[in-house]
Amino acid sequence: MTLHILGICGTFMGGVAALARELGETVAGSDQNVYPPMSTQLEQLGITLMQGYRAEHLQPAPDLIVVGNAISRGNAAMEYALDRRLRYISGPQWLGERVLASKRVLAVAGTHGKTTTTSLLAWILDTCGVRPGFLVGGVPENFGVSARYGAGDAFVVEADEYDTAFFDKRSKFVHYRPEIAILNNLEFDHADIFDTLADIERQFHHLVRTVPGNGRLIVNGEDDALARVLAKGCWTPVERFAINRDAEWRAELLAADGSAFRVYLRGVAIADADWQSLGRHNVMNALAALAAAAAYGIEPADAVAALSGFRNPKRRMERITDTNGICIYDDFAHHPTAITTTLAGLRAKVGDGRIVVAIEPRSNSMRMGAHADGLAPSLADADVVVFLARPELPWHADQVIAAVRGAAVAVATVDALLNELQARTHPGDTVVFMSNGGFDDAPRRFARLIGA
Repeated sequence: MTLHILGICGTFMGGVAALARELGETVAGSDQNVYPPMSTQLEQLGITLMQGYRAEHLQPAPDLIVVGNAISRGNAAMEYALDRRLRYISGPQWLGERVLASKRVLAVAGTHGKTTTTSLLAWILDTCGVRPGFLVGGVPENFGVSARYGAGDAFVVEADEYDTAFFDKRSKFVHYRPEIAILNNLEFDHADIFDTLADIERQFHHLVRTVPGNGRLIVNGEDDALARVLAKGCWTPVERFAINRDAEWRAELLAADGSAFRVYLRGVAIADADWQSLGRHNVMNALAALAAAAAYGIEPADAVAALSGFRNPKRRMERITDTNGICIYDDFAHHPTAITTTLAGLRAKVGDGRIVVAIEPRSNSMRMGAHADGLAPSLADADVVVFLARPELPWHADQVIAAVRGAAVAVATVDALLNELQARTHPGDTVVFMSNGGFDDAPRRFARLIGA
């Protein structure tokens, strides 16, 4: 079968393309932004990439068009496909029908930590001999690819609540039908498609409804929004994880920065974890992955032991370099809560050392100003903040800058941001770049600027 994927260079759709190629399909695709690393990964798989969305890309007509959720009416290629009655399907539906229907699915949902937790769970299963398939919304360092079909019956999928396609406004995860589902946390986000937190809670309950009675729900026991979701109705055994509340799975921090912790199952200590990740939020991610792995059938102590070999996915506090006494991280920040917890973990690691943050409000919710009130408080652990307020940002950054605890400045371009960072950064500092976009390659440009 020949497939053409519209929006192929998105992380999810790129994973779909990789899986389709692995299953023996002939795959090509179009995107507005064809650039590394996804373009490189896809080209290495023998997938033809086409720049832009043009009707001629669908000539001759493929057997099936797989449509990403970045595609909307008015897209030239999509309009051509509709006018000629070409067969099309959404990416999540293709994944559900072509891959997941024959697998034991472990789905990872939540506002924060989906990519890290999905990578963690896949790594634990792999280390324990399962050889799972996976689709991750990033590139796991342990595997080097965002998706693979796998050799066994397990498939770990990052389960996004964002909508499926322009013709299917349900959340992506309703297509996945998991046996085991992690509900990692739940806050307001995606202001471009959801009006209230209650709207998102409703979508999460749709996911809960799809988990069978002989499956398992792994739920953050510290999250009140998730408690409300379950109160709407639950037909599946639930195991909770927590640090500060009673739960089946619990962690005791042995290091303030989260790099070491003890794992308890139903009040009994299982094992101690010592790993490279930082922050309380990552300990919670680990608990969720451990519980899901145990639900699949992995011995808990073996799962804990696997954590020592885990490496964070790219752009999840990815350490770029440590040059001339300045340590640089690249982080996929998109929400005030994620910023808060990430910086808190870093503060616990560096102590009194200075933290310099370069931040770009890049997600749809950030650009719309839905998180503007929470931005300054989320930066409380930063000593210096350089805020990229591009001219097209539809709100003013002045109030955020004024409310930041440390020194803060707003700039209009990445070049100006790099100049500010160079002037304000000193040996011994830790610099964190935070954006869920490409940030014009700012972390690596800054590393070169200081001599890396």
